[in-house]
Amino acid sequence: MLMSPSFVCGVSRSILGQPWRWRAAPADGDFGFSPDDLVDQLLLGRGVSRDELERHRQPTLRAFMPDPSLFRDMDKAAERLADAVEAREPVTIFGDYDVDGATSAALLIRLLRGLGCAPQAYIPDRLMEGYGPSGEALVRIAAGGARLIVTVDCGAQAFEALDMARAAGVDVIVVDHHKCSSRLPSGLAIVNPNRLDEDEQAAAHGHLAAVGVAFLLGAALLRTLRGRNFFRGGEEPRLIELLDLVALGTVADVAQLKGLNRAFVTQGLKVMARRGNAGLAALADAARLGRAPTATDLGFALGPRINAGGRVGKSDLGVRLLTTDDPVQAESIAAELDRLNEERRAIELAVCEAAEVLGAAQANRAVTLVSAPGWHPGVIGIVASRLKEKWHKPAIVVAIDGDGVGKGSGRSIGGVDLGAAVLAAKDRGLLVAGGGHAMAAGLTVAAGGIEALADFLEERLAADVTRSREDRALVLDAVLAPGGVCPDLCDALDAGGPYGAGWPAPRVAAGPFAVMKADIVGNGHLRLVAAGDDGRRVKAIAFRMAESALGEAMLAAPPHRRLWLAGRMKRDEYGGRASAELHLEDAAWAD
Repeated sequence: MLMSPSFVCGVSRSILGQPWRWRAAPADGDFGFSPDDLVDQLLLGRGVSRDELERHRQPTLRAFMPDPSLFRDMDKAAERLADAVEAREPVTIFGDYDVDGATSAALLIRLLRGLGCAPQAYIPDRLMEGYGPSGEALVRIAAGGARLIVTVDCGAQAFEALDMARAAGVDVIVVDHHKCSSRLPSGLAIVNPNRLDEDEQAAAHGHLAAVGVAFLLGAALLRTLRGRNFFRGGEEPRLIELLDLVALGTVADVAQLKGLNRAFVTQGLKVMARRGNAGLAALADAARLGRAPTATDLGFALGPRINAGGRVGKSDLGVRLLTTDDPVQAESIAAELDRLNEERRAIELAVCEAAEVLGAAQANRAVTLVSAPGWHPGVIGIVASRLKEKWHKPAIVVAIDGDGVGKGSGRSIGGVDLGAAVLAAKDRGLLVAGGGHAMAAGLTVAAGGIEALADFLEERLAADVTRSREDRALVLDAVLAPGGVCPDLCDALDAGGPYGAGWPAPRVAAGPFAVMKADIVGNGHLRLVAAGDDGRRVKAIAFRMAESALGEAMLAAPPHRRLWLAGRMKRDEYGGRASAELHLEDAAWAD
């Protein structure tokens, strides 16, 4: 594994027009072949200091779990929940319709059931009710007998709704992670590490998904009940058995996998492998996973199926699946979610094609903002992600309904805080509603106000987008000879995981190679076979890049020209024989 002091493999401009740089070159100039040394280098390259290596090699809750009381209103929320448990009060968990909301709601429902309660779930319909708690819904829940409502993954901006709930005489606890304003809604307790009045230690956990915050609330609740001698003569629920839900919600919500989140996912995957949750086991079967799920599976196989219920089906399907203990019911719901996911893919493809046409006309804009009537609001977030990846700039997709109201979803790039910009637009009066976090946001806007919104975002974010794009480079962890692309090295690299947002999977450059075969497969994917000077052959695939500059170069590459290939290595067990392939992200000519 050779190192260069500047550009990796001497590549200052690749086929995709970017330099290749080291994430963090090893001090001794070589990774060596010790798996432990390799893992240490991966951790160091992701910001871990040398004195913290031991803690990060095998992240555990014991090493990373904070005292829940660190967060404002946490003790107040735990005390109120404990009162409800002891008095067997009717409690309703009000969740968002995405995976983070479903897992957060399922976690609290399962925990409260284990404490002898019978909590209800309320998941709003995406099309009929929209995002977050409405005052009408909270008052209706109160009229049904609930004395306590806990909102999860929503509520940070629900000012009017919580005022109405208070007037109706029902207590509301907000468990959220989205950006907060300086003013907070009038709930009994607002538990959110992104409150502006949190101290530095609590704010350092602002990367948690809502399900992570819900887990901390669960820990605080059990501690409170323990202090009241609630468990004398009885068994305390094992909160750790709910980490499978925390792992799924954390990965699916693209929360940064650093610190406590890495511990959540690492330990949660172990719990999930035991298949104790009937719904998750059925979902894994529906996704045709014949092995224990990985972090990648959570994001690309299980998460999208849970989301499909809220996007194009019944919004409560995810919570019903994750809270049932009946294997037959779990199998039925998982099959329905699998069917809805296929339907979602077809809808997404049509909207994405139309959005790309509109976005292509905004090449000079720093923020892509496209809108049209008739687009399904359940897929606009996914389409925004596709546009962001295609043009490497923030993207917002707005679906306009028959009443002239636009529902928008946006995704951002590193260094550009889209959530803060959306809140600023709301404060300026440009939005009906809006909120989010740095990398993702949702909004409601009058169709006639979309142009003004686009101008506002352009003015506010253009400089940040320019800086982010100028700093763009393909960041690599290692350079391999052709024979280095092998299953054993895949396993060694995986030991530095779990990987995801904020903790990127290792990226390698390998070669030099000559392209032996290149063709287009599936929905615009580029597939190729390359041979090294040592005779070793490597299979590679570049997803959705057949029509890119990379795809064009590979399809036309003459067999006598040699090049470096860069991407992420994946172990392949197809046919019962272990091999490794390269998920190609870029390439550069070596001669």
